[in-house]
Amino acid sequence: MSDSFAFVPLLLDWFATSRRDLPWRRDYDPYAVWVSEIMAQQTQMDRVVPYFTRFMARFPTLAALAAAEEDAVLKAWEGLGYYSRARNLLAAARKIAAQHGGHLPADYEAIRALPGIGDYTAGAVASIAFRQDTVAVDANVMRVLARVCDIDAPVKEPAGKARVVALARELLPPGRARDYNQALMELGALLCRPKNPDCPGCPVAAVCQARHLDIVADRPVLSKTPDITPLLVATGVLVHAGKVFIQKRLPKGAWANMWEFPGGRIEDGETAQAAIVREFAEETAFTVDVAAKLAVIRHGYTTYRVTLHCHLLRLAGSYDPSILPAPELTAAQESLWVAPGELANYAFPAGHRKLIDQLAGSLWSL
Repeated sequence: MSDSFAFVPLLLDWFATSRRDLPWRRDYDPYAVWVSEIMAQQTQMDRVVPYFTRFMARFPTLAALAAAEEDAVLKAWEGLGYYSRARNLLAAARKIAAQHGGHLPADYEAIRALPGIGDYTAGAVASIAFRQDTVAVDANVMRVLARVCDIDAPVKEPAGKARVVALARELLPPGRARDYNQALMELGALLCRPKNPDCPGCPVAAVCQARHLDIVADRPVLSKTPDITPLLVATGVLVHAGKVFIQKRLPKGAWANMWEFPGGRIEDGETAQAAIVREFAEETAFTVDVAAKLAVIRHGYTTYRVTLHCHLLRLAGSYDPSILPAPELTAAQESLWVAPGELANYAFPAGHRKLIDQLAGSLWSL
C-alpha cells in the first residue's frame, strides 16, 4: 500500500498545475457545482461546458430554477439527452426551496436524499462545493484506482466497486477532498483514458501497479458488455394549412413530457410508410397519406440503436384545407399545430431534433 499512498501527493501536485479552467471551479458556488455534476452524469465534461453556460444564463440561481416550468427546463437541457436528469434537477430545486430555505444542503445525507442524486453525485457535491471529506467514485475514478492499485475484480459489479470505494476512502487526505476527488476524475478523463492512456505523460506512472506489471490494457476488469438492440422506427411530419402537428409525450416513460412527431416501431413485414399511416391512425385518429420520404436518422441511446425512417405526411380524405383538425390522442397528453419556425421553441428527443436540424428550411416550402 505504500505506493498507493505515495500516489496521492503526486496526483494533487499535478492537479494544482494542470486542472482545466471549468466555469464552476472559479468560485465553487454550490448551485453551479450541483448543476455541473448533474450534467456530467453520462456526459463528457468538455461537452458539458457550453450547455452549462447556456443553462446558467437561463436559470442563474437555484430560486430561478425552482420557479421554472418543466418545458423551459427541458428546452434549456435539449441536446444533452437523458432528460430524467433535467426533471430530477427541477424536482430537487423545488424540494430545496420548500425544505431547505432555498439553499443547497451541505450534509451528504441531505444531498443524497434529493431527487436524481446517488452516491457519486452526493459525494461530489459535498466534497467539491462544501469541502466535506467524502469520496466521489465515478467511472474515471474506478479506472484510475483499478490501474494504480491493480484491482483484479470487475469494478462495476458490487464486490469490485466496494473495493474501489473502500480504497478511495482510505487514500482520501483529510481536508483535501475537493482537490482529491477532482484530481482523480481529471486524471481519468485526460490521461488515464479507457483506450490509448497517456502513460508516459502520467504524473503517477512511477507508482502505477498496472504499468509496472504491463497490464494497463487489462485494468479495469470489465463486466460483460450488454447486447445492443436494433430498433426500426417510423415517424411522420404532418403538415396542414401551413402548420406542423406535434404532440407531447406522456408524463412517464422514455422522453416523458417531451414533444415529438408521432410514430412508433415498424412491425415485422411492415413497410415504414405503412407503419406511419397505422401509427397516426392509432395515436391521433388522423387518416394520412405519405407525401415524401424526408430522411433516415440513426441515433443510439443506452443499449439501443435506432434507425428512424422519417416521412412528410398530408391529411387524407375530406379534411378542410383551411381548418386545423383536433386529434383523438391515445399516446400523448397534449398536441399543437405550430408554425415550422416555432419548432425550435419546444424540447424534442435527439432523433427528432436531428431531423428538424437536417431539414432546416427545406421542408417548410413544401
